[in-house]
Amino acid sequence: MNTTNPETPAPGITVDGTGLLCVTLLLRLRKEIDGAETDTVVHVIATDPAAPLDLPAWCHMTGHHYLGPVPDAAEEPVYALRIAAGARPTRAGAPWHADDPEG
Repeated sequence: MNTTNPETPAPGITVDGTGLLCVTLLLRLRKEIDGAETDTVVHVIATDPAAPLDLPAWCHMTGHHYLGPVPDAAEEPVYALRIAAGARPTRAGAPWHADDPEG
């Protein structure tokens, strides 16, 4: 049975961040989407209460498209984003900092 809202695209990648704090979740997300094709939809399972604020902020910073919470998700909160062409990379160990080779 498909419980995904027809307005929410099906994921090409699902990142399970159950039990992770947002910084760790963003590090995992960054690793999982590295090399993903533009326009790939990513569903992020995130139980950290800060996720509804942190995920859209991270997407804004990097240039990825935040699609919002996935309605009718199973037991855990799920959020969707779409991979953007030319998104700004972040530092390997610091997802809130742009990866600026110049400095």
